[in-house]
Amino acid sequence: MLFAYEAAPASGGGNIWGTVGMFAVLFGLMYLMFIRPQSKRRKEALKMQSELGAGDKVITIGGLHGTVSRADDKTVSIEVSPGVELTFERAAISRIEQPTTAAEAEPDTSLDEPVSPIQETKKKV
Repeated sequence: MLFAYEAAPASGGGNIWGTVGMFAVLFGLMYLMFIRPQSKRRKEALKMQSELGAGDKVITIGGLHGTVSRADDKTVSIEVSPGVELTFERAAISRIEQPTTAAEAEPDTSLDEPVSPIQETKKKV
């Protein structure tokens, strides 16, 4: 019984084309599921980064929100608060925030006085 396995004749010569076909199908599935979508996302990111211009509201890969003040071939200057500009590589821009409409961009000047969300309360002495 112990030698029965060794004494059994080898089954068939094997079909090399079946193995090659299986690897081709696996590679095709990997391409369709992983490689193609990743390259498509990368092309979209490169297109978005190349179209950056002054006035675009952006978010960096680190999560910093700001407005593009200047852009050249490789770098982008982002204003994060009035008077504070930071310079980043174009590749560090993750996405552009949705552009606002003209009505949203204009400040509401119909109020006589600025209204503060925080109201001070004073103790009367």
